Amino acid sequence: MRSLPLGGSWRHGDFRRLWAGQTISQFGSQVTLLALPLVAAVLLEASPFEMGLLAALEMAPFLLVGLPAGVWVDRWPRRPVLIVGDVGRALVLASVPLAYVLGRLSLPQLYLVAFVSGTLTVFFDVAYMSYLPSLMTRDRLVEGNSKLETTRAAAQIGGPGLAGVLIQAFSAPVAIAADAVSFVISAAFCLAISSKEKLPSREAMGKRVGMGTEIGDGLSFVLSHPLLRAIATTTALANLSASAIMALYVLFAVRELGLEAGMLGLIFGLANFGFLVGALLAEQTARRVGVGPTIVASSLLSALGLLLVPLAARSNAIAVLIASGLIASLAVPIYNINQVSLRQAICPQRLQGRMNATMRFLVWGTMPLGSLLGGMLGEALGLRAALAVVALLGLSCFLPVLFSPVHSLQQQPEPLPD
Repeated sequence: MRSLPLGGSWRHGDFRRLWAGQTISQFGSQVTLLALPLVAAVLLEASPFEMGLLAALEMAPFLLVGLPAGVWVDRWPRRPVLIVGDVGRALVLASVPLAYVLGRLSLPQLYLVAFVSGTLTVFFDVAYMSYLPSLMTRDRLVEGNSKLETTRAAAQIGGPGLAGVLIQAFSAPVAIAADAVSFVISAAFCLAISSKEKLPSREAMGKRVGMGTEIGDGLSFVLSHPLLRAIATTTALANLSASAIMALYVLFAVRELGLEAGMLGLIFGLANFGFLVGALLAEQTARRVGVGPTIVASSLLSALGLLLVPLAARSNAIAVLIASGLIASLAVPIYNINQVSLRQAICPQRLQGRMNATMRFLVWGTMPLGSLLGGMLGEALGLRAALAVVALLGLSCFLPVLFSPVHSLQQQPEPLPD
């Protein structure tokens, strides 16, 4: 494993390249985050269930290919996976503005774009989270994750405003082209990384066995580890609730609250200032109060923030949605930085891909289910009532880490041996 030069990760050239590519890509992704549901809700007049289905298809690959992806990522060099994932998503997203210009844009195409880009994201995310520990020493993982989360937060602050401007100026489908370009730039930065990745030796990996056995190894490691099992359950519950809310959020804002793209972009941008503050506070908070208490408190705080969404009305929509977003966005990076660093620190290198894929399968696999749940409840109960039900459900998310060894953890534990 390559050591960082004295002075921290900013002096590590390959980390800077990874960071730069991800920063640009994150800005682009904020455009699609707002533009894609607006295309469905406004241009194609999607119903609540169709909005839920669109969100579900983007997350469905985490259920369908998440576990095999971890096995493959442990077998392959990870940098090429990052590059293929970026280039593939650029091509898929570019099809949306092209179809719009040609007058052929439809909901089935959006469904296909969501599913294919989601599949590529599965491989990218598993490889990305497994690649960082090969660039950075264990004692720098929290620092590296904090810097990556900080710049992601900056994108979440500035990106929605940029997205709102692009959407109003050029239309939502055309604005998605900006995200496609950002993936191309991210791929170029990954290509420029010069470090030779050190993969686990054949001895460490052991004799090659079948796909099912290797998937089982990842599942067994996560489910038998009390820290990982609790984190997986908490994150899965939080994602179930949040994805149900986000499946209906744009539709609720447009149809119930009368908000337009520019105002939505402004709300997202202001609310996302919490991400920047949370990313900056994550390491310091864990050092002062302990890793475990930080994880427990931040998981509860994020759920409390989402409870405000169904309380928004036309008279107070902007203030309530910004407050909701600020609370949730403050808590999420504090939670993610500490729980992801904990996962990376305690997992042997030979299992990083399968561990991350298993965690993604368990915690992101609930997201398509949440999106479908949100869509169905929206059809059955109406948008506001559905949002209230799933927000109340989300309050249970902090219980698994509270009633587990996580709550008493003061610092990162030592990793298991390879």
